[in-house]
Amino acid sequence: MRVTKDLVAASATPMVLGILAEGESYGYAILKRINQLSGGELDWTEGLLYPLLHRLERLGHVESSWQSVAGERRRKYYRITNSGLAELAEQRRQWDAVVDALKQVWLGPGDFRPLTAIPLEGQA
Repeated sequence: MRVTKDLVAASATPMVLGILAEGESYGYAILKRINQLSGGELDWTEGLLYPLLHRLERLGHVESSWQSVAGERRRKYYRITNSGLAELAEQRRQWDAVVDALKQVWLGPGDFRPLTAIPLEGQA
């Protein structure tokens, strides 16, 4: 199963900000972390990640700097800013509301059984 493009797009900002809240990172490591967190279900490309990082930088949610590690090529590292932490907190509030609503639709209030298909009246 692959996650749809719409859901990937909706979750991209809080996902990247959340990863950067763990500590500064560079593009390839962010892509690997997303893949790891999703058990391989989210297989982002550089074409998705880098425009997002550049947009977050323009908005002031992340900062970047070039760093060299001995024996490796220079990498652009990204770190979350205070503005990015505030945006992440807001994104979390919004996602919590969405997840809570979906749980109620899928499970019903206080019901933690797995979702099963219920045929509509007159249909079998």
